[in-house]
Amino acid sequence: MPLYEHVFISRQDLSNAQAEGLIEHFSTVLADNGGKVVDREYWGVKTMAYKINKNRKGHYAFLKSDAPSAAVQEMERLMRLHDDVMRVLTIKVDKHAEGPSIQMQKRDERERGDRGDRPDRGDRGERGGFRR
Repeated sequence: MPLYEHVFISRQDLSNAQAEGLIEHFSTVLADNGGKVVDREYWGVKTMAYKINKNRKGHYAFLKSDAPSAAVQEMERLMRLHDDVMRVLTIKVDKHAEGPSIQMQKRDERERGDRGDRPDRGDRGERGGFRR
């Protein structure tokens, strides 16, 4: 079956238990339609770049699934009809990344990962900026 990753944002005035209840509800929808949730993460309340439906913040949730496209379409349809869900993003991936998502990793772990092997930037000149 195809692999998918889903991120959805729910309203800020929900409690943490209600937001996690939405994750459980949509995981059940996938399971009822022949799919399975490989991993799920609740990222918490985060500030958005712009207002959505007069909300400045939202509860973010992330699901990794292994499901047929019909199950994913049904879950997305129910998410779009649900009053508490403001945005939905689903992407199809070739394989799921191992371990927690980048949002769940500690800041110092993220910085060591990709930036540790950068070359020295001593060639910028004395000012440290761009040369003219």
